[in-house]
Amino acid sequence: MPNTRPAPDFWILFPTLLILAIGLVMVYSASAVLALHDYGDSFYYLKRQLAFAAIGLAGMAFLMRVDYRVWMKYANIGVILGFVLLALVLVPGVGVVRGGARSWLGIASFGIQPSEFMKLAMVLFAAKTLAEDPSRILSFRSGLLPMLAVLGGAFGLIMLQPDLGTGAVLVGATLMVIFAAGARIRHLVLLGVAGLAGLAALIAAAPYRLRRITAFLDPWSDPLGAGYQAIQSLYAIGPGGLVGLGLGMSRQKYNYLPEPQTDFIFSITAEELGFIGASAVILLFFLLVWRGMRTAIAAPDAFGSLLAVGIVGMIAVQAVINIGVVTGLLPVTGITLPLMSAGGSSLTLVLASIGILLNISRYAK
Repeated sequence: MPNTRPAPDFWILFPTLLILAIGLVMVYSASAVLALHDYGDSFYYLKRQLAFAAIGLAGMAFLMRVDYRVWMKYANIGVILGFVLLALVLVPGVGVVRGGARSWLGIASFGIQPSEFMKLAMVLFAAKTLAEDPSRILSFRSGLLPMLAVLGGAFGLIMLQPDLGTGAVLVGATLMVIFAAGARIRHLVLLGVAGLAGLAALIAAAPYRLRRITAFLDPWSDPLGAGYQAIQSLYAIGPGGLVGLGLGMSRQKYNYLPEPQTDFIFSITAEELGFIGASAVILLFFLLVWRGMRTAIAAPDAFGSLLAVGIVGMIAVQAVINIGVVTGLLPVTGITLPLMSAGGSSLTLVLASIGILLNISRYAK
């Protein structure tokens, strides 16, 4: 067994902690007015985020000391548990509806989002399965098709909530693992064509998704309906200019921009900290992704390499979708910005996943 490095990769840990710190500041700045109005406490969302950050950091500190190879033994159990939780969410009276999606299990304002857990479980399962027999991915019938069946089942349960954003991250991260494992390009091209056809069918099957597409193409065609969020997000980003309006000086958080502390926290960041602040956040994500991929390349075995790719893929795909939505480059879908947006399940799972990535970096060649 290779000797461990004395410490995990600093250049993974540094951007993680800095993005988290910026996120805590921006959660308070974006939510103070809303929290005071709804709960009589301007620190309400900040207190919750601090609590979840503490839990997530504790999990990260623990997991970066646990040999990542032990998770191979629990990968199958994890994905089975993920399916059970996703099924429970859909049971009336058990799953909790928030933001129009039945995505939560819990009581009152506290709960977990099983789809967040399933993202990590699916990545673990894919990494373990493909690392055990690397040659199986070359066969569509015996290698790629079974993996796609499991992925399709998970995606289908998430879409029944419905939650297209989280489903897209799940699929994107898993496909990155499959690609890194050496899948044939022609199989991936055929899969891409089938995926686009399926996406078109999903959009056509739900009128609200079709309205989001038309609003994406021309948000001002329905400024008070489907185009409202996109327009208000741009109204936040535009006035930010180079250096921003100043911390705490956002105008759009005064009940103009929906969910300023979660899905659209990057908009408030750009409004208050300007192009420089928003670019700094993007550069920190680039640094985190780059060092994560470097860890994947230098991992001592196939499982560590594929697992690192999957974890980095979860973060990268989710960040790209969120920032693409708030800047008008992608249709609106409800998805948080990793490490920054308010939200317990997402924050704790991302930090826990980074803990595993940090452990892999300790064994990197």
